Amino acid sequence: MTIELTLLACSVLLGIVQILVSAHAASLQVGYRFTGTAKEARPPVTGVAGRLERALRNFLETFPLFAATVLVAHVVNRHSWMTVLGAWMYLVARVAYVPLYALAVPLIRSLFWNVATVGILLILLALWMGN
Repeated sequence: MTIELTLLACSVLLGIVQILVSAHAASLQVGYRFTGTAKEARPPVTGVAGRLERALRNFLETFPLFAATVLVAHVVNRHSWMTVLGAWMYLVARVAYVPLYALAVPLIRSLFWNVATVGILLILLALWMGN
């Protein structure tokens, strides 16, 4: 398995962890009886639980783009320092993003979001340049 595919699998694990942490934070805030109900029946979550939910939503917006670029690189057998660096940038920045968002750290959180996005763009650039 390539480094990029390994990092993709690690990103899937990050997503699972985010789902679990977000769900439990929300349940701790509004009560576990709402866990089995429709989300619209649940009172809105605030504070850390709300930020964890938004961080998860943000991950779910960027992850398909990351997964697609890594899988295209794999299918066309395009592996280079650019694809490896891009994959590392995405994963490390997304891992750092979660606690920064949960703790409501401004600016630095956005910086890490940008690093993850540049990681995706780096993989795309490698695909287009043939590197």
